[in-house]
Amino acid sequence: MSQIRVMLDYFHPWPNAAGFYTARDRGWYRDAGLDVELVVQDPGVGDTLEYLTRRRVDFGVFPPNRLLARRARGERVIGVAAVNHRGLEAVQTVTGRGITRPRDLAGRRIAYNPTPRGRAMIRHLIAADGGDPDTFVTVDAGARELTVDDIEAGRADATFGNYWSWDALRGELPEKRRITWPVDAIGAPRYHSYLLGAHEELVASNPVLIAAFLAATARGFQAAAEDHTRTLDLLERVIPYFPQSLISRSLSLVAPTWTDAEGRWGLVAADRTGPYAEWLAEHGAIPSAEGWETSYTNRFLPLSQTAAA
Repeated sequence: MSQIRVMLDYFHPWPNAAGFYTARDRGWYRDAGLDVELVVQDPGVGDTLEYLTRRRVDFGVFPPNRLLARRARGERVIGVAAVNHRGLEAVQTVTGRGITRPRDLAGRRIAYNPTPRGRAMIRHLIAADGGDPDTFVTVDAGARELTVDDIEAGRADATFGNYWSWDALRGELPEKRRITWPVDAIGAPRYHSYLLGAHEELVASNPVLIAAFLAATARGFQAAAEDHTRTLDLLERVIPYFPQSLISRSLSLVAPTWTDAEGRWGLVAADRTGPYAEWLAEHGAIPSAEGWETSYTNRFLPLSQTAAA
């Protein structure tokens, strides 16, 4: 058995990781000769890409913008599959604030992690709706995702960065008081929220292992999406500190993002990745879009996933 460590995308598991847990629970990794350990990041060490760069994990889940930024610094990490085929981020606010469309965010206090990409995205969304992108006020939320309850309490007028399939579901405020806009519905560039990747040395030295891991993982995500009841039971065992209702709703929302319009898991789309890289470079979130084509590969995906590409 080959021992494999896979780092998930956040500080704790959430339903977006269901495919990995399903593949392990049903024995598909074991059948492929893989003993898979699923781990989460310690922010004191760094994000998933930091772990991959240091070779402390074999595979990891990360946002493509961070991958492109690290590759621009010469770090040898590469995407080998897409986990999500939509952007998961949202702008969230509450009723009664006079914010009914993105341009109304101009002049308002917006809580987010003020990275160059985050600021550029908010500016883009306001401007795309005809608003003044120079007037919003940054509220530094750091790594914390504020809930609608925080907005209601006056900590900000709106938030950016919460996932419409997870963070935006939390809080006690009644649903009728919430306003949640997925960013890809209000003018954001298209992008894969998360890629699955590895260090280039592993990709070059053990292509058989890469292919076996991806085949079992693809099977896991497909099964996780098809059997909600069984997947929910599994997720409750690995995410025991959140309500079942939250996990269930999140799973229903996020599962459709695991496949593209043709029903394929894992395929990284050039027509999504290239324009997004150009947008990131244009807005100073990465030094340059040059070489974005080499930041990922689809060649290890199961043939059934790539035949129609």
